[in-house]
Amino acid sequence: MFTALSDQVLSNGGVVYGCVLTDEFDAVHIRTDNEEDRNRMRGSKYNIQSKLGDTFKSVKTDLDAKRSVLFSGTSCQVAGLKKYIGKEYDNLFCVDIVCHGVPSKKIWEAYLRWQEQKMHSKVASVDFRNKKDFGWHDHVETLCFENGKSASSQVFKELFYGHTVLQPSCYECPYKSVIHPGDITIADYWGIEKAAPEFDDNKGVSLVLVNNEAGEKIFEKVKERLIWKQTKLEDGLQPPLKAPFPKPQNREQFWRDFQNRPFEYVAKKYGGIGLKNDSKSFLRKIKRKIKKLVSEGGKRNTSII
Repeated sequence: MFTALSDQVLSNGGVVYGCVLTDEFDAVHIRTDNEEDRNRMRGSKYNIQSKLGDTFKSVKTDLDAKRSVLFSGTSCQVAGLKKYIGKEYDNLFCVDIVCHGVPSKKIWEAYLRWQEQKMHSKVASVDFRNKKDFGWHDHVETLCFENGKSASSQVFKELFYGHTVLQPSCYECPYKSVIHPGDITIADYWGIEKAAPEFDDNKGVSLVLVNNEAGEKIFEKVKERLIWKQTKLEDGLQPPLKAPFPKPQNREQFWRDFQNRPFEYVAKKYGGIGLKNDSKSFLRKIKRKIKKLVSEGGKRNTSII
């Protein structure tokens, strides 16, 4: 959905502001008027809240110059931008993203160093949800390294969804509801298999909330390029649209462990590896053996239940 909206703005000579990953794997907001840089803004980024720098100042300069502007970010960033510019602009369009919360940068940096130590090489690229190899539903992260090797895991995902790594303010977020500051709110449509099963191709489906007249106006302009269906609001009410995630009871213990233990310990205790990972590995081996048996069976009548 972000691609369709930003295409509309760029085609009319406008500019787009969004989050990208730098070569150092920091999340930062940049400004662009071309598709190449816009494409860097696409994809999931679960690591840290992006650095805004002088983005708000730049947005206001573009608005005063009568440029059409699309700003995308978390709800708190959109609310911050609107507070900064101080008035309504007809040429500003805001897209906010439904989020669980943002983790501490310390966790992300420690995770990268841990993976680099294991692989004996620097990280070259990160895919936070490798849909190509594992599909949309499974949420597997893949890191590629300078030595040509790669590693896929769900460790950082497990830490993220455990909510112990989130910033304290996220436990009191005022935007964990269906009321959002953006003109359009977008998210992954978790629950699409029930709301509209014909859309569930395991490649990803956008949930789109049209929040006001400006949102309706731009949606009308882009909907012909989309395959879309209107669904009931309650069908898309995932947890971040209802209330903030509560502060986990083990949060203080997590941070004591993180500060005093090796990251390997943290990954095993909170990141889903260890016995849980071993059982998954065992199941994968069994599946591979079954596939091999089926292949070797050739024309034999074989059924596996």
